[in-house]
Amino acid sequence: MLKRNQLIGANFSFQHHSFRWTAEKLSAMGLQQMELWGIAPHLDLFHDNRARLAEVKAILGDNGLAVRCFTPEQVLYPINIASGDSAYREASVERFMQAADVCAELGAQYLFLTPGRGFECESRQTAWANSIQSINRIAAHACALGVSCLLEPLQRLESNIVTNADALESFWRALDGDDIDIVLDLVAMATAEDSVGDYFARFGKRIAHVHVVDGTPAGHLAWGDGNLPLDDYIGQLGRHGFAGTLTFEPFGNGSYALDPVSAWRRCLEAIAPHLDETDTE
Repeated sequence: MLKRNQLIGANFSFQHHSFRWTAEKLSAMGLQQMELWGIAPHLDLFHDNRARLAEVKAILGDNGLAVRCFTPEQVLYPINIASGDSAYREASVERFMQAADVCAELGAQYLFLTPGRGFECESRQTAWANSIQSINRIAAHACALGVSCLLEPLQRLESNIVTNADALESFWRALDGDDIDIVLDLVAMATAEDSVGDYFARFGKRIAHVHVVDGTPAGHLAWGDGNLPLDDYIGQLGRHGFAGTLTFEPFGNGSYALDPVSAWRRCLEAIAPHLDETDTE
């Protein structure tokens, strides 16, 4: 069984609310850590000035929240660390080095990375090589700051590089450093027809973070709005001895952005039977 303190908050679906309001709501739900999605108007890669960063730190402190990982928006241009355009790729790497600086300032353990995508009209091998080179540079800079990285595969509509557990393992083993852990996204897993067991057989204790999302099988839905067997997935995490963190990622449904608290409360109610409330050490 998973422990209650493994469940952390996130600002997914809160993008149309202020960061202070968001932090207050997450704290009121009993959450003490969060995954910080790096978007405007909260904290993005294009406006991470000192005043904004100081404000975010103050809000976190006021609400008793720590940042577990910083997750800059990175699926859409202009950020793309595997772009076939060298200028966009280099600028993206520089932004992510700044993101590692932000992680260090926030005291976050992890910088969240995805592989990006190459041009569809070029070979996958070219995109793969560009992504490996970019992540190696970013991870080395992060490591020098005492920050580790997380790596998450993407769905095929989002990337043409790493879209399943097999490719993720090959990609991960091709990287230089040993300070990059794995994210298990349950929708990405389901759309790739992988399983929780596949991930633990390949990565074991290096799975450090899980995105709990429902889908059909695709989507970023709140628990119960899709048809994935989330109860079974979460039960398997417990049986495999998962010791990392997990959070919800409801996104893309307009009602979530209008009332993110309701979406999160439904997710919290659904996962509650899987959490040991008595063992929080």
